[in-house]
Amino acid sequence: MDAIFLDANVLFSATWRSDSGLLRLWQLKGVRLLTSSYAVEEARVNLPGEDQRRRLEDLLGRLEMVATPSNLPLPGSVTLPDKDRPILLAALAAQATHLLTGDVEHFGAYYDRKVGSLIILRPSEYLRRYRPKS
Repeated sequence: MDAIFLDANVLFSATWRSDSGLLRLWQLKGVRLLTSSYAVEEARVNLPGEDQRRRLEDLLGRLEMVATPSNLPLPGSVTLPDKDRPILLAALAAQATHLLTGDVEHFGAYYDRKVGSLIILRPSEYLRRYRPKS
């Protein structure tokens, strides 16, 4: 079973419009959707309207919240800004199989690469590759 950690920008984008294509993530069978309070708060503070915040709260009810470890080193040759380190560390600590993020600037160099126990992908790429588990 895939365990998919969602970055703040995925949460933000999924709640931006009521018909967001990213809402397909919440309909996948045989996957666990994970995030952290750090990612949720980052998404929440950037949402401009009450409708988006309500959609976020609804989606959070269908996510597994995981802890954000502090002061752990990043694996190998991974270099990230301080604000992105908690995202990767939470995904790794939760033993996620995938980290989905649209943050090309900071995570783009790691797209489609194994970092520790997980593969970092854009959400659209995961959805393209997804095959239901039986």
